[in-house]
Amino acid sequence: QVQLVESGGALVQPGGSLKLSCAAPGINFSIYSMGWYRQAPGKQRELVATIISGASPNYADSVKGRFTISRDTKNTVYLQMNSLKPEDTAVYYCNARRILSTNTYWGQGTQVTVSS
Repeated sequence: QVQLVESGGALVQPGGSLKLSCAAPGINFSIYSMGWYRQAPGKQRELVATIISGASPNYADSVKGRFTISRDTKNTVYLQMNSLKPEDTAVYYCNARRILSTNTYWGQGTQVTVSS
């Protein structure tokens, strides 16, 4: 059973920074695409960034140049968020999708609120 656990969400002022973490024990990063998605109130869940072995990270246009997705060797995926804007306010979800498969897993989400 795959279990993804996000952390790092918080209230931050506009222009501030925040780093989210996603613990993904048991996930083999070489065969899984890892990603961050977000869902704002009243809106659909949307892609923020994805990372997969052998390819450059992929970002939504709205976060390019401000957010960076990365992963370490201890099965943790990160989302570094800089120059945060109020429109970045959402619940952020970690996602693991097995390549060439329909197997997809989600974390429980972590709240990010950007407000003064």
